[in-house]
Amino acid sequence: MADDDRSPLQIALANAIAASNRTRDSFDSDLQKILGTTGKPLWDVERGKVKRPSPKVLRAMETVLAFPDETLVEMVHPREGGSPPVKIEQPRQGAPRQRPEQSDQPRMKSVDSGETAPVTRLDLSYSMGPGADLDSSYVDGEAFEFDIGFLRSMTVTPPDRIRIVDGIGDSMQPTLHDRDLLFIDVNQRDLNAQDRIWAIWLFGLGAVKRLRAVGPDRVLVISDNPDVDNQEVSRTDILIHGRVIGSIKRH
Repeated sequence: MADDDRSPLQIALANAIAASNRTRDSFDSDLQKILGTTGKPLWDVERGKVKRPSPKVLRAMETVLAFPDETLVEMVHPREGGSPPVKIEQPRQGAPRQRPEQSDQPRMKSVDSGETAPVTRLDLSYSMGPGADLDSSYVDGEAFEFDIGFLRSMTVTPPDRIRIVDGIGDSMQPTLHDRDLLFIDVNQRDLNAQDRIWAIWLFGLGAVKRLRAVGPDRVLVISDNPDVDNQEVSRTDILIHGRVIGSIKRH
């Protein structure tokens, strides 16, 4: 990729790595430990596979590359209201990091005085291929603010481990409809309950399906739409990215 074609994020990360005495792969190894992933976030940004990493990934990058807190987050996910351009200061390797001015999970007040939290939305129409997790498989969309009480009514999982995706197609009707907003708990990736609905990769394709274990290594992939055939597959054919914990109908 030509230097003139690089995004501000790509330039900032490249400069930080160049100023250190380490390789990009070594920093990616640090990020894998922090994020609990097998992917390579810095490499994904450098080659353009991921253009807008989630705030969680960006904060991890800030930590390992010694950026001032929220520098990369503000660059990629600017606040509404037209925040001024972020001035990138050259990270100082080994320098003590300042205490962040805000918590890792931003909080706001909703109109009913309840706390809200942002939930990242992923655009399933822009598949990046079957990655290690949802964030590396699809392009980030906008973040939505939801009442924390509403989120906790679905799961105890922290909001930064919830993703929103648009339902696509009619294979899960009447339970889920095309363009419904689906809430995915990405902490739940083990098939530990029968007949739940999961976000999965099946034979290299993304899908939202109901799963039922029917043998030691066999799984029935169920479409709620009676006009769509169910499939019995090997457990190794399925990669679970998270469980569907709720949905919002769109008309």
